[in-house]
Amino acid sequence: MSRHPILPETLVAALKAQPAGKLCVAYSGGPDSTALLHALAHLPDVRAQGLRALHVDHGLHPESARWAAHCRAFCATLGLGCDVHVAKVDRSGGIGLEAAARHARYAIFAEHLHTDERLVFAHHLDDQAETVLLKLLRGAGPEGLGGMRTERPLGRGRLWRPLLELPRQVLRDYTDAHDLPCIHDPSNDDRRLARNHLRHEVLPLLKALWPQAAISITHSAILCRAAADTLQQDWLVAFERLRDDATNSLDARGWLALPPALRDPLLAHWLHAQGLSAPTTAQRQQIERQCTAQDGQLPCIQWPGTEVHVWKHRLWAMSPRHHASFPTELPWQGEALALPDGGLLTTEPAVQLPVSLTVRWRSGGERIKPAGDRHTRELRALFQNGAIPPWRRDACPLLYEGDTLVAVADRWLSARAEAIFGEVNARPRWRPDR
Repeated sequence: MSRHPILPETLVAALKAQPAGKLCVAYSGGPDSTALLHALAHLPDVRAQGLRALHVDHGLHPESARWAAHCRAFCATLGLGCDVHVAKVDRSGGIGLEAAARHARYAIFAEHLHTDERLVFAHHLDDQAETVLLKLLRGAGPEGLGGMRTERPLGRGRLWRPLLELPRQVLRDYTDAHDLPCIHDPSNDDRRLARNHLRHEVLPLLKALWPQAAISITHSAILCRAAADTLQQDWLVAFERLRDDATNSLDARGWLALPPALRDPLLAHWLHAQGLSAPTTAQRQQIERQCTAQDGQLPCIQWPGTEVHVWKHRLWAMSPRHHASFPTELPWQGEALALPDGGLLTTEPAVQLPVSLTVRWRSGGERIKPAGDRHTRELRALFQNGAIPPWRRDACPLLYEGDTLVAVADRWLSARAEAIFGEVNARPRWRPDR
């Protein structure tokens, strides 16, 4: 029997409510995940089903490689495997180092989680209280104030947080009682970071006046989560109605007509599904004001890591675009061709064309006579008719045979292009960078 049974007993009770299966611990080497991993490793049924650990080396601290070695060594003492993966933290998105590191970390988790495996986190009651306070200070609604979910899909498996009702001190007592070696990340002491400031400055003051502050905050989170889940049933129905599968755009005026309680979480869900960040209250209000933009206007609302366009009475979302350097032309005969902006040009099905074409980009004044059309059309006019959004036009591949424009990506093909692709029973396929 453990000298501190609260943690093992909490895990045993949580496991009884879950289907049997493999567990993988998100193991940073810090006190909380160390306590979680050690406690799970001493549950015979969990070991028998294939317990392992996964550590992400963000490469942001000079000691990160040594921390990864520590995690491997500790797992070895427990007789467990420890997979270490190095993250590539993209600092160019304008979302801040903390958020960029988190995105990189969760991308690795999603990629390396096995089918039907659960990734177990050591997030506890105090973490949840900090999360809810941060969301409150950012003006979140019921979804944000619901805090971290106990469970949700992740990659081929599921994310699981079984300790959200357990105080941090229980985990620290466990590591002390078992004299477990732990990593101390000095970034956790940097009080310039919002979460650390709450942890070290604000919450201790709250607890001095209201000893049950963390418990009360997390109780409110449970109520907000229940409200958010009830609202979700309605806004998911609206989401299916407003979203276009082909373009992943939203009906702007239909979205604006929803009650705010449905409008806000629907927008956040749409953005998060694309790996983008949700707006602040002020940014969302700006989107709302632009939803009634007149034809010819091209509003764009931007915040770090995300931009939302209003075009053709629809909302379109994407990461901020990086201006690519386009070559004069590229040869193409049907092979998969990576385009300078990150897009892809292929044939469907994959074939070799009977002639070699060249891929070029807009310079101005291009014209084409689409098959079946009696008139030669200016490319500018075709684009303005709405087939290609303005922000994609400069990256649209133009297919030439010699000096003759025969196709505009996969959108407009001349009679000559129809003949070229028809000879091999294929079509061009342009996948723009998203």
